[in-house]
Amino acid sequence: MASGQTVLQFSQPSTNVTAKVHPLVLFNICDCFVRRPDQAERVIGTLLGSVLPGGNVDIRNAYAVPHNESSDQVALDIDYHHNMLLSHQKVNPKEVIVGWFSTGFGVTGGSFLIHDFYSREVTNPIHLIVDTGFTNGETAIKAFVSVGLSLGDQQLASQFQEIPLDLRMVEAERVGFDILKTPMVDKLPSDLEGMEASMERLLALIDDVYKYVDDVVEGLVAPDNNIGRYISDTVASIPKLPPQAFDKLVNDSIQDQLLLLYLSSITRTQLTLAEKLNTAAQIL
Repeated sequence: MASGQTVLQFSQPSTNVTAKVHPLVLFNICDCFVRRPDQAERVIGTLLGSVLPGGNVDIRNAYAVPHNESSDQVALDIDYHHNMLLSHQKVNPKEVIVGWFSTGFGVTGGSFLIHDFYSREVTNPIHLIVDTGFTNGETAIKAFVSVGLSLGDQQLASQFQEIPLDLRMVEAERVGFDILKTPMVDKLPSDLEGMEASMERLLALIDDVYKYVDDVVEGLVAPDNNIGRYISDTVASIPKLPPQAFDKLVNDSIQDQLLLLYLSSITRTQLTLAEKLNTAAQIL
């Protein structure tokens, strides 16, 4: 390269940065979107959590921040943002600002202005996008960090670079999340229907593990020691029970679930009947 030339280059963020989002954050964002003002096209807000060793970000909470947005400017209610932060930290003092969220399908022009504000609140903030418009038939969730474009020592612009996002959750949360990410449902599943869906998902995962092990044994897939150890630990964690004892344990658990449903139904009926009798007594 000839001397005297200046190279445009992107600053390289840490490639090990990942984000883990707890289900509560997604539910909070969707709730804020439903309660947004009529004229608001999207909702933005602050992400709270912690930065783990290695630069990984654990996002555990979120709250919306009122804003006004036009094609060339964005106005944030900074006082509200700081007051909410102080209130949250009184309850969870270890939670700090780790980034911000917005609803919508992708990055907009105003996103750079908002990201610049949060860059002054925290170093290298995470930008989380939740597609509440079901653009592709379901809710898409993505996380980004900002990468700067520099000309020599001068910062010219920046772009958002997507990072890995972990949506790991327990089965009870997974059932609710599966309903949340679909555009329409006929009804909420009962406890037994949620259990049935979890069992179907478990059987599908077991089939995938069987296929992977068979492919490794037959030499169709290269073995991975990490996956092998994880499968071994999973199998070792299963209690060694005779089939009859396991069936009895499952049936007893199902009967307990049915008994709870029956008792809750009786309680609702009694409350409804008491309310009607009270109303009738007041009229008479």
